[in-house]
Amino acid sequence: MTAAAQSIVDLTRDLEAATQLSLSVDKIDELLGEAIDTLGRLVPFDLATIMELSGDALRIRVARGVLASPRVKAHRLPLARFPGVAALLRDERAAARAFTESDHREGDGDAFDGVLDLPAGHSCMVVPLRGSAGPIGIMTFDRTTCGEYPPHVVELADVFGKLLALAMTYGEQSAVLSRFGEQLREQNRLLGERVDGRQEACALMEASRSAAMSAVVAAARRVAATDTPVLITGETGTGKEVLANAIHGWSPRAKQPLVGINCAALPANLIESELFGHVKGAFSGATKKRLGRFQTANGGTLFLDEIGEMPIDLQAKLLRALQEGCFEPLGSDRSIRVDVRVIAATNTDLLEAVTQGRFRQDLYYRLAVFPVHLPPLRERIDDIAAIADGFLSALARRTGRGPWHLSARSRRWLELQTWRGNVRELVNTLERATILAGGAELDLERDLGLGPPVRAAAGAGAASETGGATSTSAAAGTAAAAEAGFSGDRLLTLREMERRHIERALRLCGGRIYGANGCAEMLGIHPSTLRSRMQRLGMGKARVANAGS
Repeated sequence: MTAAAQSIVDLTRDLEAATQLSLSVDKIDELLGEAIDTLGRLVPFDLATIMELSGDALRIRVARGVLASPRVKAHRLPLARFPGVAALLRDERAAARAFTESDHREGDGDAFDGVLDLPAGHSCMVVPLRGSAGPIGIMTFDRTTCGEYPPHVVELADVFGKLLALAMTYGEQSAVLSRFGEQLREQNRLLGERVDGRQEACALMEASRSAAMSAVVAAARRVAATDTPVLITGETGTGKEVLANAIHGWSPRAKQPLVGINCAALPANLIESELFGHVKGAFSGATKKRLGRFQTANGGTLFLDEIGEMPIDLQAKLLRALQEGCFEPLGSDRSIRVDVRVIAATNTDLLEAVTQGRFRQDLYYRLAVFPVHLPPLRERIDDIAAIADGFLSALARRTGRGPWHLSARSRRWLELQTWRGNVRELVNTLERATILAGGAELDLERDLGLGPPVRAAAGAGAASETGGATSTSAAAGTAAAAEAGFSGDRLLTLREMERRHIERALRLCGGRIYGANGCAEMLGIHPSTLRSRMQRLGMGKARVANAGS
């Protein structure tokens, strides 16, 4: 057997073994490089590459030889500049071709012009790589010496190219199947966790009785039938995640996973890996490959909570993923295509964040195709009893305790509260009551030792007679007038109302803006948003420092 024949046998054996394994993309590339090295015994080269077709250009996937520098590996070949190469890819019957100096003069030029300093008339060969579905790319061979590759070498390279294209096709299919297997395992885990919550979310939204929430539910059900991005806004604790679950549950994607990520709960350097995944060795501690939330949500819905807190430098990559439906995992240069419907939520003013340069305007308009605003609980009093009953029933099922029901006095108490923390504060109050209650009936004032409702207390002073008003009731009446938006006989402007409301909240919080029981939490907005509004209203640091006086 000749050396050439033996080399072909060795190459065929290696490639056959590769196609029978479930390999990662990196492992496939390693095997392709080894195959080119083996071919180098028959086809001498200083640079050999496998270029993969990517849109209207070719990008280098594997490069071997003494000229295979990092700059060469990053090189891309636009087909518009190389008509001869483009013709090879279009023609299903095309074979390997040795390019001559006249070819370079007539239009194709040098593929590595500006990257390598190769002499005029140097040896150059291009081998088309075609799979069953069409062109895959090309294999190139270049030498620094002048002259053409002889016909028998070109023919040998063409045979090898056909074998290599077959191996690449099977290898890619193997990698895709392996990736789908990982994705399905992760999706099954998430489906098991989410199915109960999704059903409860749909039922809770459909049980709403207030006109404000009925309008929200009607809009949400209509947009659920589409793949349109949804932006849910509302104060902290209004139930934005519950609404996202309900939209997914009403959508054609309901049987696929709903995958969520809280952009404010993760350090900035981890959000990219969580969203897009990473390859092994992408960063310190990346000991194995990990799927991102985008890939796990493939076919389903991705919920981006607290989207306003996403780092500005990551917003561009998110925008591309939304626009093109593809992304590269951290540390990889290979794109992954996904089919994901995106729902985002925020309690911050994104347009204000755009003005301040903290949020990309193009990303905002990409997310806010269909905005849905959740009204605060104080504006949908008719829903309070239904939410309370639904939560108590769900808590009893989940814990095996109870059941519980609210006394008539407790129901009135709930409806008269202001609920600064909205639904979250309501359910926290109810859960505390179930722990402290002595029986099945919950009496919140008794069980929790709470005072009269805030709204009832605020209205007491306003109801006093003018003829016998004490200084206390007069002060209460003045405060009530201010809260109603009047100063004497003059109606306050919205700017004055906002300023007075913030000042009153600061006094109640002792000037504290951040953290638990801070002014931002009381007002249901992000601290940075509160600070920017205070600056806009002329309320600087000095005013914050004196707010408790």
